[in-house]
Amino acid sequence: MNRLRLVIFLALTLSSLTAATVETRTTRYSEADMLPVRSATMTSGQVQSRPHSTPGLPAIFLIGEDARSRDWLLKRLQVLQRLRAVGLVVQVGSIAGLEQLRALAKGLTLSPVAADDLAKRLGIRHYPVLITATAIEQ
Repeated sequence: MNRLRLVIFLALTLSSLTAATVETRTTRYSEADMLPVRSATMTSGQVQSRPHSTPGLPAIFLIGEDARSRDWLLKRLQVLQRLRAVGLVVQVGSIAGLEQLRALAKGLTLSPVAADDLAKRLGIRHYPVLITATAIEQ
């Protein structure tokens, strides 16, 4: 009997949800909707290079919109391009900041992503950093 009451309660509750109570988005999401991105566990800073073994992992790099990340990106650009590395922008406040980074990262893909879970799994606390199948390095 208690089970029947629960089923009836759930059915009445669900049936009371109308289109008016569910927000419907009529426009497409854009990158601007994902901003700002703030990774809670990472900051700009020094990264100790170390070996890393993740066979098959494509090259990725983590950067922010800070001066250290911009300088690092410019210094490492040819290496990143040769590796066809994909950039995760882990600290960026606006679409303008993201576009400025993209202008520096000629030919590379940059996506705004809070990468706290990835950083935790790999033991990374700072960016900018390059992550390959064999190493984590700055």
